[in-house]
Order: sequence, then structure tokens, then C-alpha cells
Amino acid sequence: MRGITFADPLFLWLLVLVPGIIAFYILRQQKTSPALSMPGLQPFAKTGTTFRNYLRHLFFILRSIAITFFIIVLARPQKTDQLQNISTEGIDIILTLDISGSMLARDFKPDRLEASKNVATEFISGRPYDRIGLVVFSGESFTQCPLTTDHAVLINLMRELQSGMIEDGTAIGNGLATSINRIKDSEAVSKVIILLTDGVNNRGDIAPATSADIAKTFGIRVYTIGVGTQGMAPYPVQTPYGIQYQNMPVEIDENILREIASKTGGKYFRATDNEKLVQVYAEIDKLEKSKIDVRQFTRKEEKFLIPAIIAIIALALEMILRITVYRNIT
Repeated sequence: MRGITFADPLFLWLLVLVPGIIAFYILRQQKTSPALSMPGLQPFAKTGTTFRNYLRHLFFILRSIAITFFIIVLARPQKTDQLQNISTEGIDIILTLDISGSMLARDFKPDRLEASKNVATEFISGRPYDRIGLVVFSGESFTQCPLTTDHAVLINLMRELQSGMIEDGTAIGNGLATSINRIKDSEAVSKVIILLTDGVNNRGDIAPATSADIAKTFGIRVYTIGVGTQGMAPYPVQTPYGIQYQNMPVEIDENILREIASKTGGKYFRATDNEKLVQVYAEIDKLEKSKIDVRQFTRKEEKFLIPAIIAIIALALEMILRITVYRNIT
């Protein structure tokens, strides 16, 4: 009985009397003995007890059912529905993710790309009222998912991302420009891009600083994240024996990432491991919170009719049996 409450729940304590009444009835039946013995009934001793005699207990059963359900009626069962009217000050967010080959470096667990996907997925799940989209880039850039409130679809598309889907390289300017193009016409109160990369801009025909100026023009705030440990990291390298990991210097153009964030009113973060990456997204989540006004309405519907009908039917059956089948039994 999901959603059922009682207006006067104290009456339910009367239900503890029912087991006592049942126990008293059973004990009384066991101790019952004839008040007067008549001689000469030995010929009837083997006749046994008829089914009609067993059914005499039906009176007590019906009356117990009636008492139980009348107590429930007194407690006034109600079905409670809670409705919420939610108004939000919308935030549109584009996640811009680097999927270049260097994102397979294993200074994160299991690697930078998978760690970034996992943390971004948690970020998406924690913002049910925002429209969120996904842009990916390496040597080129494209929109993996436009702005949407269908976060299940977005998360599935996020999980499908793999390095090597497009030409390798790091075109930060192009990735940012594609994201701007996807969000610039949004009517949301706040427009945000979260750009994550682990390298230096070395491809594309748009400079990152130029893309930052465009974002500023459209009132788009850009948060940048540099992903990679300090010093050396194990990068995947193609060898005659297949992919092997070699320690190589971590190079992130932090200056340009800071410039992008500064120009657009955002903030730059450096994530050096999985835990730091989680903290970065948590901080961005706090900085960009939707303003949510929730008004809750409670609607209650009386549900005493069914138990009342059951109780009345039980009493009616008892009365019918007394004046028909058992009219001669006292």
C-alpha cells in the first residue's frame, strides 16, 4: 500500500486486541463441557461431529474480520500524493573533451580518457535540470551530442568515446570554437563551456586565444582543465612489438588555458590524478549551480471505503448465516 498514511493512527493500537480475542475464543472452546448429561445417548456416540458444527466458528471469524476492518476505518487510511512545481534558472553547459592519443597516458587510472569520462558522467548525473552537450576534439573537432536534457542519451554517447575516432593531434582552438557554435544561440541565463585537455595546441586553423575572444563576445564562461601529472607519465608508443608505454614529459599549455579562462570569466584548474579531477568537477559544480524554486503540494484522498465495505460484508454474512443455515443453532 504505497503512499498510504493514516489520519488517526492511534486507533491502530486497538488491533492488538484482536489476537487476544482470538486466543480467548480458542481457550473457551477447549474448556467447553456440557452443563447437563442425559442418559441413553450411547447409540449416538459414533455419529461424530458434522461439518455444520465446524462451520459454527465462521460466526466468530466473520465478526473478527469486521472488528479488524472497522478499526482500520477509525484510523482513516489516506493516499498521499506529493506534487512538485519546479522552476529553474537554466544553465546550458558544453563539455569539451580532448580525445587525442596522449589521453591514453596512464598517470590516471585506468587512463586519462576513461577517468575524464567517468568523472564527467558523475557531473552530468548531478545536474538533472541543466541542458548539457558534448564536443570532442583531437586534430579536428565535432559535436558528439548537442545540448539536451536527456542525460541518459548523453551519458551513453560519452561512454562510446574512444581515442582514434578522428585524426590525432590537439586542436584546442577548434574544439572551443565548435563548442561556442553549439551554445552561442542559447537563451539560457548562464552559458558555460568546460574544456579539458592534456596537451599543447598543435593543430587546427583557429587559435585558442581567438576562440576565447569569441566566447567572451557571446557571454560564454569557459572553465579549463589541464589533465596530467607533474613531471613524467607513461604514454602509449607504437613499436614493432605493438603498443608499449614509455615515460615521457607531461606538456600542458597552462598559459593558454589560463588565458582562455581569464578572458571569459571562468577559471583554470590542474588535475594531476583521479582524486584531483573529481575535486575540479565538484568545484565547478558549486560555482555553476542552477537556482531552483520548489513548491510542494500535498493531496490526500480518503481510502476508508474499501475496509468499511469489507467490514459491512462480514457482518452481513454473519447475519444471513444466523437467520438461514444456522437458524436452529443456539
